Amino acid sequence: MESAKSNNAKAKVSGPEKSQLVLHWSLTIVLGLVFAAELVLPQRWPLLDAALIVLAAIVSVTALNRQMPLQNVLLAATITAVLGGVAHGLSSDLRLGLAMPFGPLYFREASGAKIFGFVPWTIPLLWVAALFSARGTARVIVRPWRKLKSYGYWIIGLTAVLIVAFDFALEPFAVRANAFWSWQTTKFAFTWYDASPLNFLGWGVVALLILAFATPTLIKKQPGSRSAVDLNPLCLWLGGMTLFALGAAKASLWPAVGADAVMAIIVLVFAIRGARW
Repeated sequence: MESAKSNNAKAKVSGPEKSQLVLHWSLTIVLGLVFAAELVLPQRWPLLDAALIVLAAIVSVTALNRQMPLQNVLLAATITAVLGGVAHGLSSDLRLGLAMPFGPLYFREASGAKIFGFVPWTIPLLWVAALFSARGTARVIVRPWRKLKSYGYWIIGLTAVLIVAFDFALEPFAVRANAFWSWQTTKFAFTWYDASPLNFLGWGVVALLILAFATPTLIKKQPGSRSAVDLNPLCLWLGGMTLFALGAAKASLWPAVGADAVMAIIVLVFAIRGARW
């Protein structure tokens, strides 16, 4: 009798979990098809660009939902989208004249329609996909040290580093290859495809700010047994780097291609080491 009750309880639990898996992998397959289309088609299709960023953000959420309650994940996604979007809006809004925290930025029509005339709708979703994939990748890399008391701080710090690396690959792709946005001249002597060091510092600082608010919602209150390695965020992060590198290659931006390849290889090597631990 007790065995029957136990089996019924497992069946009740497994139903929603199976639904989550079906939804997640269905969306992941569609994302893969859109990603492949982006690589194969000779011309850029705005509809594919929009679908790619929407699917990347949703898959980031569904991947994390396999480990955390949906309400927690959605709260973290909302925090990420709002803070990331507002930060970019403040830099690009000429009416405010702040140009902070990223520097003087101008969004072109290709980046999408603006929310309340403030920031393109793609930017908040970009932040969700970038931050969630970077955080998940950091968890894989730091896996060997998960028992340390400072483990959480290492996750936060490495996530910020991976976010900056992500943007380092994104800028040539967005500015030169696809004209999603452009940068105004600054006093900095060194720029990376028109993006000043202030931009990359801003991405790191904003990522840390987002994590300060979002991390408490992503901590398991009742940790169970050791969970399996989740490579979904790593695949998303590397997929973004691959897309940016190939886009830069089409535009003959070879220094950007080389930098993207080096960063991707370094992250992949450390992630493989962490996953096998």
